[in-house]
Amino acid sequence: MPGWLIALIIIVVIVVLVLSFVMGTYNELVKLKNMVKDQWSQIEVLLKRRADLIPNIVETVKGYAKHENETLEAVISARNKAVSATTTHDEMKANGELTQALGRLFAVAEAYPDLKANENFNQLQSTLKETEDKIAYARQFYNDAVLSYKNKLEMFPSNIIASMFNFKPEEFFENAEADREVPKVQF
Repeated sequence: MPGWLIALIIIVVIVVLVLSFVMGTYNELVKLKNMVKDQWSQIEVLLKRRADLIPNIVETVKGYAKHENETLEAVISARNKAVSATTTHDEMKANGELTQALGRLFAVAEAYPDLKANENFNQLQSTLKETEDKIAYARQFYNDAVLSYKNKLEMFPSNIIASMFNFKPEEFFENAEADREVPKVQF
């Protein structure tokens, strides 16, 4: 076999191997990016459910806690921000504020024994707690997907393919600064 034919075969094999690697890495990046989007959509479903529950809770609390308008308005305002957020970052931030406002609302509810005994309020509170737990799990799965995607984007040699095809990192869903503080309990 002539030397030029052997060289041509070696070049073709190398090109095929490089193209296979690029294709495989690209497909893996697409898969991971789509997983991140899927996990975010799971969070959005739960956030929508939470947003839909809030007006019912606010109305129930209004009947008992007439002097707590500031807290109720803060919850409504935070809910509206969360529902109208357009970017993932804004949605994360707005939902952190909503979580804080709901915490204040439930602290107010503790001061009203009749409200705590109200069956409708208890059912709404239980449903909201269940939804909050699901949101926490969905955030964990989302952050795991983001971590896998970021690792693929940053690790060699897949980082070369990622930059060639302009893959961008996604944000982790982090707690707001206020959520990281240890709550003060006073008796």
